[in-house]
Amino acid sequence: MNAKLLEGKIIADKIKEALKKEVESLKEKYLSGPRLLSINLGENAASAVYAKSQKKSAENLGIEYELKTLDAGITQRDLLEEIKKINHDKNVSGIIIQLPLPKGIDHRRVMSAIAPEKDAEGMHPENLGRVLLGEAVLAPCTARAAMELIESTGQDLRGKEAVIVGHSEIVGKPLSMLLLNKLVTTTVCHIATGERGVLPEHVGRAEILVVAVGKAGLIKGDWIKPGAVVIDVGINRVNGKLTGDVEFEKAGQRAAFISPVPGGVGPLTVTMLMLNTVNAFKMQHRV
Repeated sequence: MNAKLLEGKIIADKIKEALKKEVESLKEKYLSGPRLLSINLGENAASAVYAKSQKKSAENLGIEYELKTLDAGITQRDLLEEIKKINHDKNVSGIIIQLPLPKGIDHRRVMSAIAPEKDAEGMHPENLGRVLLGEAVLAPCTARAAMELIESTGQDLRGKEAVIVGHSEIVGKPLSMLLLNKLVTTTVCHIATGERGVLPEHVGRAEILVVAVGKAGLIKGDWIKPGAVVIDVGINRVNGKLTGDVEFEKAGQRAAFISPVPGGVGPLTVTMLMLNTVNAFKMQHRV
């Protein structure tokens, strides 16, 4: 493989080193520090693993972490009331809602109920609006992680041709705005692009390619433009192994940089959650 691996852990460790010092400084100044509250509805093995990772990362940085588990049968009205109470708790700096949510709970309505300045996931409409305006403080964690990987290449992004495959609110849409704010020429592809049969054409133009669909092997290695930066956000389990959306080995023979799955975007996503939590604390203290 010719491509250089973009390993998320290496970048995350540098960010965490700076964050740990900042948390210590904030505690000295305010006699208290950032506190992240994670809300989990019922018991879910996948969300439990993610929460454990969050807790470990937070505690290593000196951030207080609490997992609050509510009954899976809670009504949306009662959940919104619970969030309202937490919004008024001055001891809570950031709030995250663990997915998936039970049936009958509107994810958008729940995210909109969280106070914008406590939105650790960066998914409140006000924070998404700030991404659009180029004024993001709390941006969606996975999109921000992908952007960190892209910028870690050290390339001049101005005028580069970027293609994002996947237009989710978590990755594709906010990342397109983050790239546009860097004056990157950005195209977003989605299911209709594939239906027209023009996805290979778009991918082949990409100097920066980000794929976030959740379909193993969707992007063929021989579609990749030579010298491209390839960020694979997809996570799929094939024959008991985790793999991304891009044909990794073949793509790595053509790309200049490529992120592995696992080990690429994943480690950075949790770090971005911690960064948002610290920034939320600073916003609430007018730092």
